[in-house]
Amino acid sequence: QVHLVESGGGLVQPGGSLRLSCAASGFTFSSYAMSWYRQAPGKERELVAQISRVGAYTIYADSVKGRFTISRDNTKNTVYLQMNSLKPEDTAVYYCNVEQRMRPYWGQGTQVTVSS
Repeated sequence: QVHLVESGGGLVQPGGSLRLSCAASGFTFSSYAMSWYRQAPGKERELVAQISRVGAYTIYADSVKGRFTISRDNTKNTVYLQMNSLKPEDTAVYYCNVEQRMRPYWGQGTQVTVSS
């Protein structure tokens, strides 16, 4: 059974940093690409970043390029999202995602609020 647990969210001032973590279990972690999505109030869920199975390839939404970094540790079954230079428009619930056989799996999400 796929299980994803996000952590690391919180309240941060503009310009600050946060590091999100997603602990995965119930599947062979190193066999799947992993993604971070976010959903702001009143908006659709959007892809933030994705990393390939061994971390060789990454993609980012244009809005976060140069500020966010996705990484993974396959020995710990964990994927990370380092978020720097945070802006108020980064405020959202952030979700960890894996897709298996065309089916998406989601964690419960972690709230990130960027405000002074």
